[in-house]
Amino acid sequence: MVALATIAAHGVGNTVVTSAIYRRRVPEVLFDVRWPDGSRQTFYSPSLIVEEHFHAGSVYPVAEFVDTSRTCMRIADQRVRQKYGFGCAQSVATMAGIEQAAARFAATDQVTLESFRR
Repeated sequence: MVALATIAAHGVGNTVVTSAIYRRRVPEVLFDVRWPDGSRQTFYSPSLIVEEHFHAGSVYPVAEFVDTSRTCMRIADQRVRQKYGFGCAQSVATMAGIEQAAARFAATDQVTLESFRR
């Protein structure tokens, strides 16, 4: 329940944790974002793939951030599916949160990926 409470507190929303074993074995990471208006938001990835595609402290146009996030969440979902035989609802929820937040800004506005946390 601690993991679920942590995820819910970080903007992923109502997420169903399928099993304690799944939660312990998935290499997860939180990534902190600062949007163009200065607001901050934390997102969850069930894979370390975001660390391969983004760099902490880097600035990205909103459109690029959304596109790259979509790629990362698709890969994360595929990795979970390959390992456990089912997809990852959390990666879908993360992407929905990113798209919802990004919709407030122009494609060329700048978003900063501030940090990663494991």
